[in-house]
Amino acid sequence: LKERSKRNKKYMIQSHLIPYLGEKKMNGITPADIIAWQNEIRNKNFSESYQRMLQNQVTALFTHASSIYNLSNNPCKRVKKMGKPDADKLDFWTKEEYDKFIGTIEVGSRYYVIFEILFWTGIREGELLALTKSDVDFQNNRMSITKTYYRTERRNVITVPKTEQSVRVIELPEFLTQEIKEYVDMVYELPDDERIFPIVAEALQHKLKRQAEKAGVKKIRVHDIRHSSVAYLINQGVQPLIIKERLGHKDIKI
Repeated sequence: LKERSKRNKKYMIQSHLIPYLGEKKMNGITPADIIAWQNEIRNKNFSESYQRMLQNQVTALFTHASSIYNLSNNPCKRVKKMGKPDADKLDFWTKEEYDKFIGTIEVGSRYYVIFEILFWTGIREGELLALTKSDVDFQNNRMSITKTYYRTERRNVITVPKTEQSVRVIELPEFLTQEIKEYVDMVYELPDDERIFPIVAEALQHKLKRQAEKAGVKKIRVHDIRHSSVAYLINQGVQPLIIKERLGHKDIKI
């Protein structure tokens, strides 16, 4: 567990800190730099608890530098902490709300298939954006989750998921497999190893917001569709252990 925690911290620093502050000397980083970094992280639509985890990593680095290497000014002390230590509530749509939302999007279009995948599988946004045609077993109605996507410094990055449990195979309802197949068949000569949905996360969030307003349902984040999927499964009586495996969580308590 300690080794896994170290890997997670290393992943957070390499993926979400170094791309923004890695070229600066620590004694040259100002409170304004920290605020600019926080704004970049908020734009990624991470959960409040994950934002706080990232904030804690940055704060720990500067605290260590202050206490051990005599860093004179700790910019984190002059900036309000980002995120919350624990999410005090989870937003989600009911199945009825999701039906209203998806009803505003053209059937078979890119975003229709995207949101159908998110709701019926509960996969993460980065996992969705990393999907390739080869990840979908159309014969057996299965989807393999082996990688995740994020964008940094105007570059698309595909990497392995942050935990071993995130690598998994998900059973698909037959109608969803058919929707995905019909969509990829429409995309002209889509190679098996290229992303099915070559868009950025911000575009997905903007589309969600516009269509939610049109549908007259409450505003949620893209990640909250994952919560909506869980709520639906719980309502259908699916066992927590099965939900845990489907979502790729490492602890059933999550």
